[in-house]
Amino acid sequence: MTRVDVAIVGAGFAGIGMAMALRRAGIESFVVLERAASVGGTWRDNTYPGIACDVPSHLYGFAAHPNPDWSGLYARGDEIRGYLERVAEAEGISPRFDTPLLSARWDEAGDVWRLETGGPAPDAIEAEVLVLACGRLTEPSIPDVPGLESFPGPLFHSARWNHDAALAGRRIGVVGTGASAVQLVPELARIADVTLFQRTPAWIVPRRAHAYSSEDRARFAASPDELLRLRVALNAEGEERFASRSGDPDAAGRATAEARAHLESHISDPVLRAQLTPDYAFGCKRVLLSDDFYPALASSRVRLEPSALSAVEGATLVAASGARHEVDALVLATGFASTRQPYADLVHGESGTLAEHWSGGMTSFGSTVVSGFPNLFVLNGPNASLGHSSSVLMIEEQAEYAVRVLARREGVLRVDPAAERAYSAEIDRAAASTPWLTGGCRNWYVDERTGRLALLWPGTVTAFHDRLAGADGSEFLPAPVKRGPS
Repeated sequence: MTRVDVAIVGAGFAGIGMAMALRRAGIESFVVLERAASVGGTWRDNTYPGIACDVPSHLYGFAAHPNPDWSGLYARGDEIRGYLERVAEAEGISPRFDTPLLSARWDEAGDVWRLETGGPAPDAIEAEVLVLACGRLTEPSIPDVPGLESFPGPLFHSARWNHDAALAGRRIGVVGTGASAVQLVPELARIADVTLFQRTPAWIVPRRAHAYSSEDRARFAASPDELLRLRVALNAEGEERFASRSGDPDAAGRATAEARAHLESHISDPVLRAQLTPDYAFGCKRVLLSDDFYPALASSRVRLEPSALSAVEGATLVAASGARHEVDALVLATGFASTRQPYADLVHGESGTLAEHWSGGMTSFGSTVVSGFPNLFVLNGPNASLGHSSSVLMIEEQAEYAVRVLARREGVLRVDPAAERAYSAEIDRAAASTPWLTGGCRNWYVDERTGRLALLWPGTVTAFHDRLAGADGSEFLPAPVKRGPS
């Protein structure tokens, strides 16, 4: 049995960020639980060729831990994982690895969370506060395609890359044209012939990636003020991008023109260009950044199949168009289960599981606390993602909100259901006219059960900061007075 003040589930950016915030607030009684063998979250799990962040590296890190040694404007996946490992070591954060959460139950009598963990060293943990920092894009989404299990060659999801598979010189099918595909397809095209199944094209803008020289990195290391100014400038650029992603007509018009010009500059074939041109509003789906995806598609190594994979017959992939393609290996770049978080079934509150509470879509107050689940904080959960800037900024805001709330709490924190409803209504009003809901596409931001915007915060990072900073505690029910014997 382990007793702590705070139990944190997850050792990616959110879990490490929460542990850092607790330590700064003077709270040392906490444990970080991680089901895998190391820190890193999505940057540990995703190791496909070409993986990199599409947020500038000097904005994709903790404010307290600037990194002068990023290799370029956009960091590689292995760099980001290494950065998290160094931060955890520097902060003295030692997660319990290989420790999956099996269940978490609120004990009404004891006013504590009771956790059961698995792995090589199972444990029962008692914690006053539970923080779910499990990430939002963790469980691969596997398409329901007839005959998929019959495929005889290497078959794997991009988030579970099989580095033992011999792919050089082979015929590779890739399903999906989202953020992972635009990075891995150019890499695969260097060594193999690729057939790319596209259900819906994406808006893609230039990445304009560049490396930092050794002189740049030395200058950053010698001048923390310059590094801070760079971060401030990158944050301002990110906030400016919100307008084009959220439907501002002028900003979206300029961004659309840039994306079209980018496409036309690389794709001369009018048929292929038409197949790669979205028919929905800019920003409706995640906007992608790439300098080499279109050149790869224009090459002889990549063949675009402009329809979904509809069936697998042995080594033959059958497209919705009726076309048939023979391949030797199959990569599913098909995204993640985003609106139905797998951890939600494991968390039992006052009257049911978190999955049951979210059966009509994820809701919260402040994108962080949930009615019916006392002393619970969810990082990177409902309406906490961004389509225009760094998710790490949101994590830091949520962690700071959590420690402020914990510092002033008197008794158990129970979210007022009315406060959660009111916050959800705020989200709905802010999202109503955005391309995420009205742009004519399907995206992973919206819960397909309700049509609500469930993942994205429909505002800037500054607006999120102000919203949480303005929370005065009225989002919680008054703590009942416990009376002793008369």
